[in-house]
Amino acid sequence: MAEHGAIESPCRKLCALHPERKICTGCFRSLAEIGTWARMTPADRRRVMAELPARARASDLADQGGVAPRPADSPRDI
Repeated sequence: MAEHGAIESPCRKLCALHPERKICTGCFRSLAEIGTWARMTPADRRRVMAELPARARASDLADQGGVAPRPADSPRDI
């Protein structure tokens, strides 16, 4: 569990690196972002999290089994 105020990882445990785009098809982060996540500042993590939905929409990876991250302020499905 994340510390109070910490931004949790967007990892969906669906890890697979796209061979051309070099991003994870589960969370849409780059290898560098995945590798440095624990050392990123909260501001850097927020920036990456804010970019993930657009990366998913701009990519056809969502159609190949990736899961588009849900924006933090969107309601959850019931």
